[in-house]
Amino acid sequence: MILFLGTKPGKREAKKLPLLPCPHCQQVGTLTLVSQRKLAHIFWIPLVNLQSAHYVDCSHCKRVYTREEFTPAMEKALE
Repeated sequence: MILFLGTKPGKREAKKLPLLPCPHCQQVGTLTLVSQRKLAHIFWIPLVNLQSAHYVDCSHCKRVYTREEFTPAMEKALE
């Protein structure tokens, strides 16, 4: 019997942060919080969430903030 095991990225979810200013360029309303999960699967059926990746990007200055660089306001928006 052949078993197809592996991992794949889950659906990317984006959430606008309209009231937060970008820490780099100070523009308000340009930040987007992006969350993506990594899933384990058998026969292309997702079973378990292995990890989640979160980052914030600014559409004005194109700066990307990783989880370690989040401000307290960005952390609060993640919840």
